[in-house]
Amino acid sequence: MKLRDQNDRPDSRRALQLRYSPAVMQPNSSEGNGLSLNLQPEPTRPPAPGAAAASPESNEVRVNMTSKPGESGGGASSRRSRVNSHSHTHSQPHSHNRGPHHSNPEAELDPPDSDLDSGEPSSSFSELRCLFRWLQKSLPFLVIICAKLVVQHALGLAVGVGLFTTFLYVNKNIQTQVFLQDRHSKLQCVWLLVFLTSSTLLLYYTFLSETLHYCLIFLSPTIEPLGFWEVLWTVGITNFIIKFLFMGMKCLILLIPSSLVNYKTQGRWVMLSEELGQAHQATAPVPLWFRYLVTYQEVDGTPGLTLGVLLALLYLIMKLLGLYGQWTSILKTVRVFLNGEHTGTAATRSQCSEAGDVCPICQGEYRDPRVLLCQHIFCDDCIALWFNREKSCPLCRTVITEKVYKWRDGATSPHLQIY
Repeated sequence: MKLRDQNDRPDSRRALQLRYSPAVMQPNSSEGNGLSLNLQPEPTRPPAPGAAAASPESNEVRVNMTSKPGESGGGASSRRSRVNSHSHTHSQPHSHNRGPHHSNPEAELDPPDSDLDSGEPSSSFSELRCLFRWLQKSLPFLVIICAKLVVQHALGLAVGVGLFTTFLYVNKNIQTQVFLQDRHSKLQCVWLLVFLTSSTLLLYYTFLSETLHYCLIFLSPTIEPLGFWEVLWTVGITNFIIKFLFMGMKCLILLIPSSLVNYKTQGRWVMLSEELGQAHQATAPVPLWFRYLVTYQEVDGTPGLTLGVLLALLYLIMKLLGLYGQWTSILKTVRVFLNGEHTGTAATRSQCSEAGDVCPICQGEYRDPRVLLCQHIFCDDCIALWFNREKSCPLCRTVITEKVYKWRDGATSPHLQIY
């Protein structure tokens, strides 16, 4: 009995200490992520603030503390202490502000991620993940739609790819032949001319019923109905064909013997043909777009016709303003073609000797040397090639010409004139 009494005393003392000391903190789901403080009154003495309440059902002591709304909303931590008390003193069965007990408090420690499918992500990273998930889900459908469009417009896409690759191939070869000057290959020029001619004839034969060649002489083709995509496709085809025509003209210029046309004169012819080709490309789409803007449905009535006429007039005004700027460029090119460019005067033998008898560009002996305004001497052909891209001296950067005659090297503008 004495030994048992000694064992009971420490348990009773421990229970009394737990009753008057802080106990476990239990998360309260009804208050959010905070902690609630529940105080248990004693039958004999009122509990002090912060005193613990013993649960008669589970022999557990809980202190639930509720965080204030302004405090940090971090995850609540919970501790639980079980006490097997042999004391005959129990707390009253009623308690105040008692929160429900959860068997798994970790569920409230880690709030679930925001639903990406709800459309309301909480951060920019979540928005990116939502977009990525949408693309991932929609990718099969987009592939199906693209495949359908490719099948429906297979011929038109094939024509566009063929015209573009043909243009790149011929344009690069013409520039190479112009750069070679007297050493260019006549056979290569003939091959380029035949290739361009056959490509153009094959295209027009394939679409013979649409009469696409009418666009070259500013007439409308027989395409019904003439919708937006039909106009855009026709304008693109016509633009490439006009490029091919003037590239063929450049090949003919290269076939002229050098005894009749020197390199500088050849460059002026090539430059003039490119300027005329760009003017033709700018004016060819006008009838197509004018017809498309004026066309209206019967259900639109007079308002539809009036709106179409106004839009067509605005388009014509915009086009005339653009052609005015292009006409100024053509006049300068024609002036250079007729008078030639005065980039310098003929250099004397003594001037060439003082310069070392070596051209700074080709690093060879002078051929028809020309002295510029800055007194630097170059070969006539070498400085002509330089002024195809620059308008200043290669050595001192003194401005020599007013305009860069960039089309003298045989290049064709890759710009697609769609309006």
